[in-house]
Amino acid sequence: MMATYSKLFASGKIGKLTLKNRIVKAPQSTGLSNMDGTVSERLVRHYKELARGGTGLIIVEYTYIDDEASKSAYCQLGISSNEHIAGLSWLVSAIHDEGAKVGIQIEHCGRQKFLATPPIKAPSRIPWPTIYEQTGVIPDELTIEEIKKIVEDFGDAARRAETAGFDLVEIHAAHGYLITNFLSPHTNKRNDLYGGTLENRMRFLLEVIKNVKSKVSADFPITMRINGTDYEPDGITIDETIEVCKQAEKLGIAAFHVSGGDHHMMNYQVSPMVIPKGPNVWAAEAIKPHVSVPIMASGSITTPAFAEEILTENHADFVSLGRPLLADPYFPAKAQQDRADDIIPCIRCNDGCMERTFFRFRSIRCSVNPTTGREGELTIQRAEVPKKVLIVGGGPAGMEAARVSALRGHCVTLFEKGELGGALLPAAASPYKSDIQHLLTYYRAQMQKLDIEIVRAEASRDDVHNGDFDAVVIAVGKRPKPPQITGWQEAEAIYATDVLTEKVSTGENVVIVGGGWTGVETALFLAEQGRHVTIIEQQEQYMQDDLVTFKMTYTELLSQKKIHVRTSTQARKVEGNELTVVDRYGTEEKLTADTIVYATGFQSNTAFLAAESEQAKKEIYHIGDGQQPGKIYDAIHEGYMTGLRI
Repeated sequence: MMATYSKLFASGKIGKLTLKNRIVKAPQSTGLSNMDGTVSERLVRHYKELARGGTGLIIVEYTYIDDEASKSAYCQLGISSNEHIAGLSWLVSAIHDEGAKVGIQIEHCGRQKFLATPPIKAPSRIPWPTIYEQTGVIPDELTIEEIKKIVEDFGDAARRAETAGFDLVEIHAAHGYLITNFLSPHTNKRNDLYGGTLENRMRFLLEVIKNVKSKVSADFPITMRINGTDYEPDGITIDETIEVCKQAEKLGIAAFHVSGGDHHMMNYQVSPMVIPKGPNVWAAEAIKPHVSVPIMASGSITTPAFAEEILTENHADFVSLGRPLLADPYFPAKAQQDRADDIIPCIRCNDGCMERTFFRFRSIRCSVNPTTGREGELTIQRAEVPKKVLIVGGGPAGMEAARVSALRGHCVTLFEKGELGGALLPAAASPYKSDIQHLLTYYRAQMQKLDIEIVRAEASRDDVHNGDFDAVVIAVGKRPKPPQITGWQEAEAIYATDVLTEKVSTGENVVIVGGGWTGVETALFLAEQGRHVTIIEQQEQYMQDDLVTFKMTYTELLSQKKIHVRTSTQARKVEGNELTVVDRYGTEEKLTADTIVYATGFQSNTAFLAAESEQAKKEIYHIGDGQQPGKIYDAIHEGYMTGLRI
């Protein structure tokens, strides 16, 4: 039955602007601009590809308005002077050429300055914890004179945007940046006209809106990104936000783009897969009855069906997609063509996009789409000479290599002795990772659609050496690493991956050795089943090297599920159902458990590599976890690049 998505592909209006559908590309920092904030060719290619995919409105990323305190990161796009206009006009033309309308988001970072360089300005001397913990930097409190200048800077930036040809301007009043710092009592402790009551806290925003409106054409649309709440315990409430929106509409705001969270509560702003989809839709729904202009809902709207549901149930008038359009810029076109199963699904891992740009100061990428941020560089083209390709291993690296090879015209055979998915299987088993299951479903569908022959067997030496193949890709994955604990061999080792895939069962009281990503997910998996769980982690922090938004969310869940986590504690010896541990002070203790589960990392399946591929007289590629255990990002990117090389 054909899914029409009639609401999603109905035209809509924001002010005077008519949009061909209800899909909005949410602004996201890309790190693709030049160091001086000017438009680069790679930035143009990135947005041109997004426009080509069928999005109705693209709102270009947050753009700094002055050269003093508003710039947050390296390679951030700027609109702080007239010198930026020519490049921005180039960007606008490229997007218009592909049939999309385009807006730009203007912002002042306030206390959330990733660069951590002076000056850092905020309404009050309330530091951003992320920077304060690393540097001890506390922002300077803005003077009245400085506030007045920033108000003018917002207006000047909007004027430049209209001059450059943008169809609208969005004022960034969300996500913990400067305007949010004024709105939220969590960060605004002033006792003058800009602090205290809601009327005073919204004064700065209303002055910004007035100044912006005074410097653009009367009918030029101005939208506003706004938090339903910042999710801070003493932050702005939804009732206060509704009042802010009412007052902003009176001044001419043409639409409200509803989100939530700040960079201290980033798991609500850029929610990872462990948080249910659409965590901020409730706020859009709450605001909508109180204003007469359109509402855009945003945050983890990852499928066309969910987007259609939001519109059908009148929670919002438009849906704003960020990460899903990085995963697949052609999400709109494929949905409209009833090809939803061909949409590369965003798995909300935050690895290639948010973590990479914000915390590693690198340009944007996507775990499931290796072309993001490299548009025009890694195009799939038909091979001049079609080849017969053998893929050994049906994990993400192997399936991506198979997919790309088949699209290039090669004849592909994939050997997988078990279920297709590899390392995705235990990940998808977690009750908090249904997005991984969507990725599995996508890959399995692509294997079938591309007529890739799947052989449900283990590839042999004869297959590699003597099979009728021109190229062989070894993608045999990883296996659990044995623990470095005395006595572990004397009992059958139970690994976390086997628990997650329900190959083994556990007793009521479980001790998990290892507090990394896998150990924590296994603990939550067991806690959902009513088990009493303790995690032993030798490092100072659990999930020490893992992604920020996941750790934020898992910290809440571990507390809710009453899972005991012991850090700086080393597992030394196993005797029956007793585990001897030593804490940071050298104190030894014996823990009794019905089941001891090991989540002590992974190692490559190197045996096949050494035994089967060394002597093969043909084109050989080693990829994925079989080469070096890594993340989904690494596996898919290696698979894609290998598919291009064959």
